[in-house]
Amino acid sequence: MAIRSYRAYTPGTRNRSVSKFDEIIKIKPERSLTSGSFRKCKGRNNRGIITSRHRGGGHKQLYRLIDFRRDKQGIAGKVITIEYDPNRNARICLTSYTDGDKRYILHPRGIQIGDEIISSSDAPILPGNALPITNMPLGTLIHNVELQPGKGGQVARAAGSVAQIIAKEGKLATLRLPSGEVRLVPQNCLATVGQVGNVDANNQSMGKAGSKRWLGRRPKVRGVVMNAADHPHGGGEGKAPIGRKRPLTPWGRPTLGRRSRPRHKYSEALILRRRKHA
Repeated sequence: MAIRSYRAYTPGTRNRSVSKFDEIIKIKPERSLTSGSFRKCKGRNNRGIITSRHRGGGHKQLYRLIDFRRDKQGIAGKVITIEYDPNRNARICLTSYTDGDKRYILHPRGIQIGDEIISSSDAPILPGNALPITNMPLGTLIHNVELQPGKGGQVARAAGSVAQIIAKEGKLATLRLPSGEVRLVPQNCLATVGQVGNVDANNQSMGKAGSKRWLGRRPKVRGVVMNAADHPHGGGEGKAPIGRKRPLTPWGRPTLGRRSRPRHKYSEALILRRRKHA
């Protein structure tokens, strides 16, 4: 994927860079693999109260049904299109299988139109193929990793994400995740070989606030510029500091470095090394 930069012929194009979309060959998605029931809640609950701030608006979207399970065992498929998906920063592939079925999968880096993929326990170690972790050699780069057998891929699905198999012992395999976390995963879980495509997704620059509004993001306001009645950091004369021992949320809870993960979560025993905190 290449990045396209703009000349500053308007204020909004200064510092703006977007994807060139060179790999995209189809604009409209496969109709049978879309769902129009993707209702936006704009960050509100069932009473209409905002529970997640800075969300709302955005362009209308169709949801593409992605095959995260890769359960077409032993049936070869051919990549026929590479498409844009507004619901994720990775590209997606429309795959046509030999039995006539069509499914969307995440686009692995390096996969071209016409390439064949397969999901099987004895599949070759090639990008796009899905097989159990137990049948992969150490050091293999993978994505779309299951945490429970048959549940579907939950880890390493974003653009450019990749995990690595670093050890195997008993029924568990040790993976290094994109965040730097090292954790155990059952060896009979499925994973897809290779890295997710669109690796330059994080190198784009919006250039203007309107681009964020198209994506459904509303403006953010810093707490230090609010009134004291609206935020614990607010109030004061001029450019005043927050006036507290530590940063707080608008509701008075500690934030910015405070760990919020439950201490006794079920997966705590499977995590060998925690990800690095900012």
